Amino acid sequence: MNQNVFKLTLPILFGYLPLGMAFGVLFATQLDYAWWIAPLMGLVIYAGAGQILAVSLLAVNAGLVEVAVAMLVLNARHLFYGLSLLGQFRGAGWRKGYLIFGLTDETYSLLTSRPRSANTSHEQEIDFRITAFNQLYWVAGCTLGALLGEWVAFDSTGIEFALVALFIVLTIEQFKALRNGFPIWAGALAAGVAMLLIPATHQLIAAIAIVTTVLLLQYRYQRQTRLEPEVSHE
Repeated sequence: MNQNVFKLTLPILFGYLPLGMAFGVLFATQLDYAWWIAPLMGLVIYAGAGQILAVSLLAVNAGLVEVAVAMLVLNARHLFYGLSLLGQFRGAGWRKGYLIFGLTDETYSLLTSRPRSANTSHEQEIDFRITAFNQLYWVAGCTLGALLGEWVAFDSTGIEFALVALFIVLTIEQFKALRNGFPIWAGALAAGVAMLLIPATHQLIAAIAIVTTVLLLQYRYQRQTRLEPEVSHE
């Protein structure tokens, strides 16, 4: 089973390892903390963009309250898609807490796009292992990057693009699994509208709110369309 999970999570490995290393390097070079705090953040916080934002704020001596609020706003997007997996996680027992904690954008994409059998318990076990493997990749990247930042001086400019590349791969996989391009185009247009009309600090939340509204309206329209023939028949 672990071999199959490793194959499923291989795209995440190629994204999380270099991005985690980028975070580790930034942490070690910009903050006056012990290197091992970087992987500890990956273990306890486990939020890529949030951790990088925290480094930037701590580097300018921002208070812990400011850091906490900024990370809450940045990660508020999890509220939008996390609710959709509550049914999938129902009955997972002791695994449920970790499945919720370890739910990242990439893990969500993988959990919702992979083929699933009718054996709920077995599928939840695979979900748990996928989540654990993904966090392991992230913590390993944080550790390697922090050690490199401590011991080696090099230019890491551009390494953060690994996250963008990973999202592109996952979007393609989602399209292959769902065969529905509407959410992709809706998300792209929502991002464009947010970039044009919303200040940079609120663009992510605005784009998520716009695309969520559009998808809810689409769902309502499709549901009404399916119900109309039944009403007419009666």
